[in-house]
Parts: sequence; C-alpha cells; structure tokens
Amino acid sequence: MRQGKVTYKDKLAGIITETNDGEFIFQYDKQYVKNYPTKFITFTMPVSDKPYTDKRLFPFFEGLIPEGWLLEIASRNWKINKNDRMGLLLACCQNCIGAVSVEPIPEKDE
Repeated sequence: MRQGKVTYKDKLAGIITETNDGEFIFQYDKQYVKNYPTKFITFTMPVSDKPYTDKRLFPFFEGLIPEGWLLEIASRNWKINKNDRMGLLLACCQNCIGAVSVEPIPEKDE
C-alpha cells in the first residue's frame, strides 16, 4: 500500500492511497472537512467525509503527473515505469505548480 499527503495551499487536505489490490482511495482530512467545507481540491471531488474510490488513479491526480519529455526525464531519473501512476505522483508532485501537492508517506514495516 502506498500513500501520499495531499495539501491544498499548504494545508493538509487529505490522503491518497493505492491499496495492495490496486484500488485508489482519496479521503479528505477530518479537520479539513470541518474547517474548509467549500474548499475542494477539484470540482469532481467536493469536500466530503466519505472516501472517494476508483480502480484507476483519479483524473485530477493524473493531471498533476508530468507529460511528454518531462515524463521521460522523470521516469528515467527515478527509474519509475511510466505506467506506475502512483509512483510518478508520489515522486513528481511534491512541488507542483498550483495549489495542490502530494508528499509521499513512508511505508510502515509490518
């Protein structure tokens, strides 16, 4: 399972998770829901206390991942397969242009 902290304008907005089964989950942070109920990260994911789930990476997060020659450079330098969308999101989107960024959460040893 891989996870990333999603921040919106430097505030923790939620957590994005790729489960071991390949499902994607985005859950807004409880404090964020309470304090910023109208400040959604994207129109397709309004602020909610219910998690969003999908079998593919959500289009909004796909849009944060570099494309074209920049994707080639990122994939080669970090040795990440271009089809590993969560890996690219976690590696490339910590300092995105815009209000949203994604910081990897280290995996816990079990």
